[in-house]
Amino acid sequence: MFVPANHSPFASEESMAFRLSQRPPMLLQSTTIARNTFVESLRQPVTLMLVLLAAVLIILSTWTTGYSLGYASTESSEVQSDTKLLFDIGLSTVFGLGTILAGFIATSAISKEIENRTILTIVSKPVSRIAVVVGKFLGVAGALLWVTLLMLVFLLLGIRHGVMETAADSLDMPVVVFAGIAFFLAMGLGAWCNFFYGWNFPQTAITILLPAIVVAYVGVLLVGKEWRTQAISTDWKPQVITACLCLTLAVLVLSAVATAASTRLGQVMTIVVCVSVFAASLLSNYFVGRHVFDAQPIAQVQRAEPTDIARNFGIDQSPLRVTLMKPPARPIAPGTTIYYSPSAQGFPFMHDTPKAPFAGNLENPNEVMGENVPGAIIATEQRGMDLTLRSVGGTPLSLMRDPAPGDFLFDAPTKVRYPALAIWGSFPNVQFFWLLDAVSQNHRVPLPYLGLSVAYAGVQIVLFLSLAVILFQRRDVG
Repeated sequence: MFVPANHSPFASEESMAFRLSQRPPMLLQSTTIARNTFVESLRQPVTLMLVLLAAVLIILSTWTTGYSLGYASTESSEVQSDTKLLFDIGLSTVFGLGTILAGFIATSAISKEIENRTILTIVSKPVSRIAVVVGKFLGVAGALLWVTLLMLVFLLLGIRHGVMETAADSLDMPVVVFAGIAFFLAMGLGAWCNFFYGWNFPQTAITILLPAIVVAYVGVLLVGKEWRTQAISTDWKPQVITACLCLTLAVLVLSAVATAASTRLGQVMTIVVCVSVFAASLLSNYFVGRHVFDAQPIAQVQRAEPTDIARNFGIDQSPLRVTLMKPPARPIAPGTTIYYSPSAQGFPFMHDTPKAPFAGNLENPNEVMGENVPGAIIATEQRGMDLTLRSVGGTPLSLMRDPAPGDFLFDAPTKVRYPALAIWGSFPNVQFFWLLDAVSQNHRVPLPYLGLSVAYAGVQIVLFLSLAVILFQRRDVG
């Protein structure tokens, strides 16, 4: 519900402080602060300006990304050819603008209130500073999430429209019409409510625009480019949407970074910190991550197929015939324990790590499949670029999946450098949330990975909020 700008129940720090002075539980205190912060964040003119900038940049990308020459992705992926480049630039645009916006919003929510001493109306009441920090973060994160989803829907509309590769390409008119109606409806209602009721224009426009643009996107999913109705699954791209939603986790982590920085820094330095963390998190894999795991792959899989279609490699322990991309780096003797991973660093393995390398005699069945033999994956034969693998042991290893094309093979477990791991793990790494390569190469993102991404984002948010509480506890706000 919208109310006049001068009479908003959340526009006044004094009225909010009065409600907080009634000694409600800390969760209720944080919720009240979060609601006020959310509304005030959407009321910032810079929020609407960056949303409009994202829309303009994504529109321009449909004309300026026709340079991949068809080599940007596999033909079976959800984004192909030049659309992959559009997706890449669009995600980068959303992420970059979200980072800048995090600095602006967090500064307005905390730093400016400290400078103006309006936050005294809250902390002078029986409200803990922890509740203030948590409430401010929830409000900032909620506003960033609202705006990020809005920009991501713009991107999905751009992907549906496609890249204008030649001057002869025609516009996708359903996208233009539905998106135009949603945009002008939001801007028109925002202007109307501002003129006649005094409602805040940016807040009203942004609040209306998100549901309107989502309805527009559903509309273009139901209507093809030639204005013919179609099944909603025709242009529905679940992996693209998964990548977009995973990016929102990175934005939420950056909102926690911005909240922590704004407890001690002004607007300019908060934005500098956010951009610095953004850049460092993109480069952490190169500077630190590549030194964490010590592993030397011996080969890479080109093709893998079972010798017996009716039997399973992992469960039935049936042999698997593997064709390598090139001869192995060193000879693979029969009985060699094999490890496999989609990463050349050897992490993560797609199977449980054996308790010990296989040391049995392949000629003795009791030493290969005996009840007391620990599970392992071994090479039974290697000729040139052909390799035969087999799961052995009384209890087979638990596999996430069988070896697949593109996997790297190792003959020793990966060694971990724990000091480098501690540095790499404590600093935000947005590469975990960047699923563009998986989508463009048609690698389906497994649910366990999404669960780990959510957990990783949660841990990072808790760490930075803890830092924010520490920095704010002794901050002089008077």
